[in-house]
Amino acid sequence: MRILPLLFAAALLASGCARGGNARVRAGASPNPVPTSAAKETTVHGTDTISGVIAPFENVAITSSLSEPTDRVDVLQGDEVRAGQVLAVLDTADLRAELAQAQGVLDTDIRTAESDEAKVAQSRYTATLNLGTGNDQVKSSRAALAQAKQNLANDTLNLARDRQLAASGYIAQQTVDQQATTVINDQAAVRTAEANLQTALTNQQVNGTPSNGLQAATVQSAIADAAAARAAIEQARGQIQQYETQIQKATIVSPVDGVITNRNLNPGEYPGSRTIFTIQELDKVYADLNASSEDTFSIPVGAHVTLSVSGAGAQQFDGKVVAVLGQVTPGSTNFTVQVLLQNPDRKLQAGLPVSATIALTPVHGVGIPTTAFLDDTHTSVMIADDQLVDVVAKTVKVQELGSDGTTSIVRGLKPGQNVIANGQLGLSDGQSIAQN
Repeated sequence: MRILPLLFAAALLASGCARGGNARVRAGASPNPVPTSAAKETTVHGTDTISGVIAPFENVAITSSLSEPTDRVDVLQGDEVRAGQVLAVLDTADLRAELAQAQGVLDTDIRTAESDEAKVAQSRYTATLNLGTGNDQVKSSRAALAQAKQNLANDTLNLARDRQLAASGYIAQQTVDQQATTVINDQAAVRTAEANLQTALTNQQVNGTPSNGLQAATVQSAIADAAAARAAIEQARGQIQQYETQIQKATIVSPVDGVITNRNLNPGEYPGSRTIFTIQELDKVYADLNASSEDTFSIPVGAHVTLSVSGAGAQQFDGKVVAVLGQVTPGSTNFTVQVLLQNPDRKLQAGLPVSATIALTPVHGVGIPTTAFLDDTHTSVMIADDQLVDVVAKTVKVQELGSDGTTSIVRGLKPGQNVIANGQLGLSDGQSIAQN
């Protein structure tokens, strides 16, 4: 009987010790349970919202380099035009007169070239004749010289014989004198034949061959004249083409389908150097969105984009990212995300401010509530660290890889770790917490 009271007292003492121990361990715990969430593998489909303005797909400024007055203007501001449609026509009377004059010059140049081509053929025939004649003259002169030398040799021999006969009294002295005169004449004939041969040789040398010499030079000169005449023809044709091109440019047409947003030309005016028409192609448009350097890494080309316009109510427009462009102004850190949208009804006018929601590339990893971050840089969270005898708050450094605004994918945590869902509770490291 005495044992029972002792056992009961021991039990009460043990129970009291246990309560006392728990009270000491949990003394610093939050009075209210702290909401936590277990990190887990998941995929988030994040979005990015940035603003910008609508820009035309094409913005064409038309000018004219012609110094001609305007005959007529066929469009007004706000008119829809098609590619190739006539916008205005300039007066071309003086250009057509100059074209006719240039055509006359071309006709003259063609006749000159034909004449020069004929002279080339004529000079070739003349050269062939002169070269052949010169060669024949050399042959004839050599034959004449040989004949003269032969005559001189024969007459000289006869003179010697006549002198012997005269000395013996067989012929008269007069016969000897006559033969002496013949020899003298033969000597003169040889000299003449030699001179003629030298002349023929000189003529042959000067005439040259078909590839060099006087006759070849004459042919080349004729060929050069013909080439110059052909060049004159090409120059005249180029002048004609220039006038024809200017006349064509006098009819000003639209290069694209679009809307006339600026007309700066009236009948009678000269185009000058100003822009006379501005045409915007609006069947499709760009949304030029203002982006940060961070956006250039997170927004992929090809991403789907939903745009809203102030004043358009609940209506939204769909497009896709076609380019992420570099700095708008050199030295700045502003970038442009360019979105292409179809605009068949042309509701989206150039200059409209828009807000765009861009679908980012899905990110898979360890997910936690976005509200768990302790700072705006999203680089730290608190976990509920179970230390067996107590659960305390512990700060952990993380890196956010993606977010959909509710769930964030982070690097630095493992699946299953309990994260304090609200990072703005003001908890301190090591503080005991009671989990919810």
